Amino acid sequence: MGNRKYLFLYPCSLIYGMITGFRNFLYDTGILPSHEFHIPVICVGNITVGGTGKTPHTEYLVELLRGKFRVAILSRGYKRISNGFQVATATSSVKDIGDEPLQIYRKFPDILVAVDRNRVNGVQTILKEYPETEVIILDDGFQHRSLTPGLSILLSDFNRPVDKDHLVPYGNLRENKKNIKRADVILITKSPGNISPINQRIILKNIEKAPYQDLFFTTISYKDPLPVFENNTSAKFHIEDSTPEKRGAVLITGIAVPEPFRKYLDKYFGEIIHLNFTDHHHFSENDLEKIVTAWNGLKSPYKVAITTEKDAVRLREFTNIAEPVKMAFYYIPVGVSFLNEGKHDFDNLIFDYVRKNKRNNRVS
Repeated sequence: MGNRKYLFLYPCSLIYGMITGFRNFLYDTGILPSHEFHIPVICVGNITVGGTGKTPHTEYLVELLRGKFRVAILSRGYKRISNGFQVATATSSVKDIGDEPLQIYRKFPDILVAVDRNRVNGVQTILKEYPETEVIILDDGFQHRSLTPGLSILLSDFNRPVDKDHLVPYGNLRENKKNIKRADVILITKSPGNISPINQRIILKNIEKAPYQDLFFTTISYKDPLPVFENNTSAKFHIEDSTPEKRGAVLITGIAVPEPFRKYLDKYFGEIIHLNFTDHHHFSENDLEKIVTAWNGLKSPYKVAITTEKDAVRLREFTNIAEPVKMAFYYIPVGVSFLNEGKHDFDNLIFDYVRKNKRNNRVS
């Protein structure tokens, strides 16, 4: 959303809007070509900068489909240092494929996880080298107009409504909100579990959903903490054990929107020292020293280090963390839940598309 403190950035947003608008015009009119493929391709994306929950929703789709179809994930591999098409393996690192693809691969080692900045080349390579693939999920591909997905799922954060936002750099929009029309399915993510029917109708009105679009509300669900380091043999940590007054935590986050995670932990810890880094932050030895210093600064008798699942992927590559901290270092996995009994309808929509679309045609 626009910040009046940075109002001077508004003219830059206007220029950015003209550039992205002209680019979309070239694709919409067919002046720039967009490729389609002969197998189902599902795109999961957004029009805002980060923080809508793409990874847990992508993982939801993987969990839904992998028991019936041969699934492949294709991502850009944000902030990796490798080039071209890469496939995740047991020896892959964050530098090879990026943190989110590595997180997905470690959770689902039985599926193909690949990265390629050029999504068209990525799909072509998958079809050539892995012809048994039956469905491809594009992670964060909504703005990749050179590829036309068969089913496009757009995520919009409940707490950051697009109708009140502005284009970057003044706001958080990657492109004009009118381009929501390209989506076949809209998911309002991070919704409160008790959202009222009136508020739901207001959102439907404000987002200007088209008749051909399906809209669902989802919420984030936090799961039991797991150790960051596999050799952690300490007792399993239950977040609801003991009283909050006796427990302290060093919270380490490198995600776009850490506030909901912090708010969740506030219920279970009387003392929290929050080390907040930028999204996809590459941790350094200096950062590890900050973590240890914060750990030593906790006054609670029982203390742990807590991070997000995505940050754990990057932190796990450091094996020299001080032993007391390392043995008490946990991450909290997240999942998604559908509200209003929408899970059944959403699941059927996905299954119907994958089963019926032998060619990658637009659903709408």
